[in-house]
Amino acid sequence: MSVQDLDKLINFRRDIHQHPELGFEEHETSRKVRDYLDALGVEHVFGIGRTGIVAWIVGSQEARRASVGLRADMDALPLEEKSGVSYASQHSGCMHACGHDGHTTMLLGAVEYFRNHRDFAGTVYFVFQPAEEGVGGGKAMVDDGLFERFSIKEIYGLHNWPSLPVGRFGLVAGPIMASGDRVDITIHGKGGHGGLNPHGCIDPIRIAAELIHKAHTIVSREVDPLSPAVLSICAMQSGDLSGFAVIPHTARLSGTIRALDEDTRQRVASGLKRLCESLEHYHGATIELLIEDKFGVTFNEAGATESASKVIKACFGEDALERHYKPSMGGEDFSYMLAACPGAYIHVGSGDDDHPHGLHNPEYDFNDRVIPYGVELLVRLAQESLAKQNTKQ
Repeated sequence: MSVQDLDKLINFRRDIHQHPELGFEEHETSRKVRDYLDALGVEHVFGIGRTGIVAWIVGSQEARRASVGLRADMDALPLEEKSGVSYASQHSGCMHACGHDGHTTMLLGAVEYFRNHRDFAGTVYFVFQPAEEGVGGGKAMVDDGLFERFSIKEIYGLHNWPSLPVGRFGLVAGPIMASGDRVDITIHGKGGHGGLNPHGCIDPIRIAAELIHKAHTIVSREVDPLSPAVLSICAMQSGDLSGFAVIPHTARLSGTIRALDEDTRQRVASGLKRLCESLEHYHGATIELLIEDKFGVTFNEAGATESASKVIKACFGEDALERHYKPSMGGEDFSYMLAACPGAYIHVGSGDDDHPHGLHNPEYDFNDRVIPYGVELLVRLAQESLAKQNTKQ
């Protein structure tokens, strides 16, 4: 990649970094991506999954039925940026704290490459996905006919990974990212005076404390130790700190369930349901439990994983692929696309001394050093996939 091409991509990345947008609100981001595609003369369709875009380039070689999809996410997070960079977010309470600005930029770099190098047989599709951050953009694109309207036979996605150094890659066959469920619990008790009449109350804070303590034992005592799982209660709201002698009527909790297989996922959910029912009966309270399916397990198909491993080693060296890599308990709604189409999801190392902060951190900033790695990897993944498909035909 030339210095001029890299500078162009960095400038684009920093522009959308300054103007982040939340899930399904990526109107300006989508417009800028479409303007970039228009300038290249690349065909595309807008509105797949509301604010999503699908672009495509057909190779100049003899027409074949081979096709491959490359995906990037576009949305930001509801965080106040504290990175201190000159191109920091200009939108209060919203920032690109997960590197989706970088992912979008790398995919545009791949578009530009194939626009200038059409010497392949088949079609490369470029999927710009909205609303990855727990809002269901991947599902929205699938439900909107992504794989029916576009003949994508294999699909790949990347994510920058600050815990891996630049030049290293993480990849495993099977589960690479966990399923993710949102947990919301509302405890309805009976409030009153915390000094005068506590025995006449049904204290939701007391119940919440017991529930939190016992919920955090479900994984350790009801799940096979060899099956990774997480249940975390992450937030609680109840009462008012100024009302030091007031027992409130309600307490609200929220949290998440993570697992790498469906049986374990259901075991944790079942344990939490039974716990809520038992506390409800014992304390005489009413407990509402809502478990919302946010995304399934991100599952790498064996053949696509093998192809990706081959590409990484060929492009970046035998040692570039992290040995004995383990799945993450983070979640990713690219899982919906991989559930509908064979493919693989790859972690791309982005950590260095100048970028020590992890994902979803208000001080995080995408490492622009990674852009050439990501562009090359996306290009080579597509080329390998098309070559593999054409060989089989």
